[in-house]
Formats: sequence, C-alpha cells, structure tokens
Amino acid sequence: MTEPDYVAPTTVAAAVAALHAARGSVQVLAGGTDLLVQLRSGRTRCDLIVDVKRIPDFIGVRSDAGGFLIGAATPCAMLGEHAALAGVWPGVVEAATLIGSTQVQGRASLGGNLCNASPAADAVPALVAAGATCVIEGPTGRREARVESLQAGPGRNTLARGEVVVAIRLPARPPRSGDAYLRLIPRTEMDIAVVGAGVCLSVDPQGVVTQACVALGAVAPTTLRVDAAGAALVGSRLDEAALGRLAAAASAACRPIDDKRGTIVYRTKVAGVLARRAALIAHARALA
Repeated sequence: MTEPDYVAPTTVAAAVAALHAARGSVQVLAGGTDLLVQLRSGRTRCDLIVDVKRIPDFIGVRSDAGGFLIGAATPCAMLGEHAALAGVWPGVVEAATLIGSTQVQGRASLGGNLCNASPAADAVPALVAAGATCVIEGPTGRREARVESLQAGPGRNTLARGEVVVAIRLPARPPRSGDAYLRLIPRTEMDIAVVGAGVCLSVDPQGVVTQACVALGAVAPTTLRVDAAGAALVGSRLDEAALGRLAAAASAACRPIDDKRGTIVYRTKVAGVLARRAALIAHARALA
C-alpha cells in the first residue's frame, strides 16, 4: 500500500478544489480519531488526505441568529468548555463530551462524528433532536441540509464529490425548551453505544408539551428520527400514559442487529427506556 498524499489548505475554496480535483479516493481529516485508526488498520484506504484544521471557518463556536454555528473540525473539548452553548443546548454538549476519552475529545469533532457515519455515533441523535443542519460547501456553491439526511448507511454519507461539511448550525432554542442525550454502554466510559437517545421538546407555561423530537442511535443502519415518538408527548405533561406511548413508538421504530454489544431484543427494549428517561430530563430542563 502506498502512502496517501497530504494537503492542508487554509481556505474553504482551496479545500473544495482539492477534494474535487483529487484522483482516486480522498478523505477529509478533521480530528482524525476515526480516520487514522481506520487507515492504520487497513479498513480504509485513500489516495489523498485533505486536512481542514487550518481553515478558520472549520474551528470555533460562533453566535448565529440566536443560535450557534459550530465549525465542523472544532474539538469536542472546546464544546464542553463553552458555557453559552452548554447553557442553551446541554444535550448536544453532553453527547459531544461522551465521544471517547478526555484525550480523544481534544481532537474528535462533531463534523467527523457525523461524516464517519457510524450508526452508533453519539453526537448525531442529539443533533437530530435539536433540529441541527449542516453547512456544506462544494464545487457548485454552498447549501444546507438537515443532519439526518447526511447518513446513507454504516460508513457512508451523502456528500457529493468535492463537498465538505464546513459547520453545523444549531437553531435558536424556542422559549421553555430543553434537550437531553443518554446512551447505554457496556463499560462506564470510552465505549460504543449499545443504544443512544436524544430528545428535544418545548412546553407551554403550564408544562404541557407543544412540540417534541426524538432521535435514536445504534438501532438501525442510520440514526433514526422517530416522529411518532415525538408526537406521543405532544399535549401531555409527560404523564405515565404519554411516556408509555413514547417508549412503544421508539421501540417500534428500531431495526437493530445482533452483535457482541447487544441483541435485537435487548436494543429494542432499551431504546424505549432511554427515550423515556431522556424525555424526562429534557422536560425538567424546559420547565427550569
């Protein structure tokens, strides 16, 4: 195997040009916590690596129309230290700071976690629940797409040749809203999710849910946005009946596999349990 070529452009335009003009296979290096392991193990091969960490647009958290614009290569450790972001979107920050160890979080990024397209990616269910979008730059210009549309299957995303995710946009959070992310792992830390659940909801002054979004990870080839689960909460104060409907809808949406981390039956059951628990946390945050 020959060593891949390496470029480190300093502008978005230069990165797009390198990606578009590349001959053979090309990989984007954001944090490298997945890519470098895959290259060294032989699971992934490429002819060119495009390192985007030197491009200012790819790093940092910026206020944006009441929400936030997060550079796709921003280390997760920076997100955990960003008080304003954690105050508005605690569930997203919780998910980001569950990725790997403390050392890994110094390199791992939301953009890499998303584009790597692992069904068990921690950040993705939280981003989907939050209604996040991707800012994508390519040869034909800039476009935006919902986070859930980027995954095509395990290890595959929907980006066209020459396209790269520059940033992830979190919208302004509606009043009286809250989000949360929970996962189940076999060990206490640094493990891959058996199931992950993200919930974002809004309530009226009486605590009645007016809108809700539920997303599940590690239970299908891609992260699932389960609209029936969100709808089960609307009009309730998260009474036992509503939580039961939520759990049933979450479990019904699952299409998991059997593997060494969990069986189909186990994952399906746990999805409902985690969605229920995450909803209760999100509701408490909305009321607060």
